[in-house]
Amino acid sequence: MDRRNETDQTGFLPRAHAVHADPDEVVTEHQPLPERLMQTAHPKSPAKWAYERLLLYIKNFEDRLDGDQEIAMGFTGATAGVLRIEGIGYFDPDIVTFYGADADGTRTQLIQHVSQLNVILRALPKLSEASEPRRIGFRLAEELAAETGN
Repeated sequence: MDRRNETDQTGFLPRAHAVHADPDEVVTEHQPLPERLMQTAHPKSPAKWAYERLLLYIKNFEDRLDGDQEIAMGFTGATAGVLRIEGIGYFDPDIVTFYGADADGTRTQLIQHVSQLNVILRALPKLSEASEPRRIGFRLAEELAAETGN
């Protein structure tokens, strides 16, 4: 579904579009929006918009990982390295934060202003002591639905 021209009554629904070399590639921009994102009775802060859209990207990325991979995030324009994503949050009006661990297992948190938000989602081998890969995308999607009872 292409949402380039889709809008709601209040004009707050984000527009999205993507073109990929493989026409069968599943891209986040063409996925149906969860009902929660469609509800825009009140204007959302830039932080909440960034948070909600990041949830969609993380969920779609994780859906394509195999059982030996987990999601991690690289930081563009920084030497901070890679963070295994364990949580994501926002603080209105303009802060997004990521919780996780770096490659050495050191507890890590990135706090970023939405105007500087640039991340790379990466697939890393799962932790050897973990029997199942940890997934956060489905938990994030559940949270969006739980906010409105959908």
